Amino acid sequence: MELKILHMYPDLLNLYGDRGNIIVLERRARWRGIKVEVLNFTRDREEDIENADIIFLGGGSDREQELIFSHMIKFRDILKDLIEENIVFLAICGGYQLLGDYYLDACGNKIDGLSILNFYTKAEKGRLIGNILIEVDLPIYPKTLVGFENHGGRTYHNYKSLGKVIKGYGNNGKDFTEGIIYKNLIGTYLHGPLLSKNPHLADYIIKKALERKYNVEIDLPKLNDKEEFWAHYRIMRRILKEGGR
Repeated sequence: MELKILHMYPDLLNLYGDRGNIIVLERRARWRGIKVEVLNFTRDREEDIENADIIFLGGGSDREQELIFSHMIKFRDILKDLIEENIVFLAICGGYQLLGDYYLDACGNKIDGLSILNFYTKAEKGRLIGNILIEVDLPIYPKTLVGFENHGGRTYHNYKSLGKVIKGYGNNGKDFTEGIIYKNLIGTYLHGPLLSKNPHLADYIIKKALERKYNVEIDLPKLNDKEEFWAHYRIMRRILKEGGR
């Protein structure tokens, strides 16, 4: 078996080590004997999006998002069709925001998004910063995800959320939701990088990509994740002990 991972704009979208998500997916697949090809999609090198099995879009500052928007809009329809066809897609923070209809900045200026999904983000007073712990409804174990969030925008949507906030802020600091799930797309504010702290989510992504590609049910061989889950639970306990929200 083999997988092709498309890393979109790694030169611009790599806040808080988001590139580590690619490394985790690649290693955990290869440890199971799965061949992996990672392709970097940039403004100067446009790889074939339609041949990807997993698409990753990381986080970046407002300036960096603006830099890639005019380029990325050319591929909006292709990306939307692929998402409807159950491509596995992981979008972090700024990448997550870009998939929506618009971002309303602090001055009231409306910045267009790709409108791949129907939601919006708006700037509100203060930033939502800190470690975050959520509980998910995905078929994974443990049911917890840990990460770090730092965003001024508040996202509002009517889709299924990635999880319920146990500690932290999530999408908007009000409704106790974090992230978004639509078909095989996951959008989230969790940095850190996300998948190094949550190997069970990485395996879920690999499994869904293989099942879509080969049209068979996949049972991934177990890995020796003793240290990985020791780290996950240690971070979780630390977050629960922290003061504040």
